[in-house]
Amino acid sequence: MKILVTGGCGFIGSNFIRYMLKKYRNIRIVNLDKLTYAGNVNNLKDIKKDKRYKFIKGDICNEKLINSLLRTTNYELRTIINFAAETHVDRSIKNASDFIRTNVEGVRVLLEAAKKYRIKKFIHISTDEVYGDIKKGFSKETDALLPNSPYAASKAAADLLCLSYYHTYKVPVIIVRSSNNFGPYQYPEKVMPLFITNLIEGKKIPLYGNGKNVREWLYVEDNCRGIERILINGKFGQAYNIGSGKRMHNLDMAKAILKNFKLKDNCIKFVNDRPGHDRRYALDSSKIKRLGWHPEYFFDKALGLTISWYMQNGQWWKPLKRGAKIISW
Repeated sequence: MKILVTGGCGFIGSNFIRYMLKKYRNIRIVNLDKLTYAGNVNNLKDIKKDKRYKFIKGDICNEKLINSLLRTTNYELRTIINFAAETHVDRSIKNASDFIRTNVEGVRVLLEAAKKYRIKKFIHISTDEVYGDIKKGFSKETDALLPNSPYAASKAAADLLCLSYYHTYKVPVIIVRSSNNFGPYQYPEKVMPLFITNLIEGKKIPLYGNGKNVREWLYVEDNCRGIERILINGKFGQAYNIGSGKRMHNLDMAKAILKNFKLKDNCIKFVNDRPGHDRRYALDSSKIKRLGWHPEYFFDKALGLTISWYMQNGQWWKPLKRGAKIISW
């Protein structure tokens, strides 16, 4: 396998690269990452000397660069897996422009290059947020996309663009829609690492509204295995949900973290809810399960592993938290 991974210095992308290099000996991965605030070369410093791995700093919106990577015989890249995205909902509410540029225009650039150079597989990493607020039942891959935040709207636009390139140009696109990921190397502005690192620092954890929003929590390694399964067995022109089935109120998630620290509920600080905050996400993951995938990590075990990682890797997250001036209450 010779794969171009875009956004591989981010949270899920870096975990996926490490997972694939560990599992496959005969693999070559070129990692293209712009290194915005959430892209961190230190996420992969343990593998930077691996001869099967090559890092290139660059932007997926740079059409000339993308074409040169796919054209060169040095790499012979035949598969693209696109993790590159602006992802934080709060940032998209304050300023949507970067989200439209990267999440829509960047995907268009990649699709055009994939068409031009006859890429064999194009895996686009999306999100469960494209389905919008699910009051009851479960989102299926064939459901209408009803995004409610600028971030989710930009990802939904990218999904539709990918499918249009499959139907119009036969670009071999597959879309992955995962639920909320958690685990090592997640940027500390995201809810779970923010809560964990706040408690390590002796601070309260900020919880939006009344904490009754429901999310489905998926350990990042389980997600990586799901993406691998789709890469190998997924069908072109299709979308696949990847969810753990572990759905819980944000308040209960916060309490589970507090329990690991042996702290009480008075460490929670309820704060004003964000605009357009979706109440519930819930995925029907039966389609990927028919490919032979299932989650291997129970939530409690995965949460314990995640907390331990952040407790042991303060040198990774503390500079990020200071540099980004994350509101940590």
